[in-house]
Amino acid sequence: MASIRFNYYLGAWGDCMELSGKVAVVTGAGRGIGEEIAVQFAKEGAIVVVASLHAQECDDTVKKISAARGRAIPFQCDVSCAKDVKKLFEKTLKEFGKVDILVNNAGIFPFVQFKDMTEEQWDKVIDVNLKSVFLCSREAASSMVKQGRGGKIVSVSSIASIIGYPNLVHYCASKGGINAFTRALALELAPSKIRVNAVLPGGVKTPGVGELDEKVLKGIESGVPLARMGQPVDIANAVLFLASDKADYITGQTLVVDGGSTIKD
Repeated sequence: MASIRFNYYLGAWGDCMELSGKVAVVTGAGRGIGEEIAVQFAKEGAIVVVASLHAQECDDTVKKISAARGRAIPFQCDVSCAKDVKKLFEKTLKEFGKVDILVNNAGIFPFVQFKDMTEEQWDKVIDVNLKSVFLCSREAASSMVKQGRGGKIVSVSSIASIIGYPNLVHYCASKGGINAFTRALALELAPSKIRVNAVLPGGVKTPGVGELDEKVLKGIESGVPLARMGQPVDIANAVLFLASDKADYITGQTLVVDGGSTIKD
């Protein structure tokens, strides 16, 4: 009976959905921006593979999607590990037979002064934020090329890739790398009709950012022309657009979503 209701739901409104029938892999989807992207994708008809380092967070996101009558499966993995990433896409192809969309969202931003930064700290941020984009995009692109129907790869970068932030040198470098990676990969994959773009959020109220000092948060907010910090849904909406058919003529672009922060001065 549940299956009948689900099919009726898609039949009645499926034509209005941006991602109806698409299979999307979303990394870092256990909370914050990634969770919101996964939920919004499911609402728009996508089948979502929810990938996160933490199993419980994966399950929680899938439950939210299921409660909204969407379809998703969890997959716990370390996206900086090639073996884990390979298993992620093997599972996706086994379950659904294709990959239409990849969202590279996993990322970390530990604050540390450059003079105190260790090689291990540098490597960790580069591995999670940048190497993961390479590993996941390589697997996704390989599948998309074989499928012959094109596809969408959207990475979540940051305005830290175009303006500097103290105590986040490794983070800024990793996000700048994503921008350059996006432009170069877009050129290589264009003949296969695979669009590659990135979204650059400004300050967004996520669980991680919420751990910052209240004065820091107010300082961030005061620098936004639209007078508020972003919400995860603001970023999810931009990612949704780039993953949809409406963005079929857009590739190699970096879309800033920051309430005007980077144009203030």
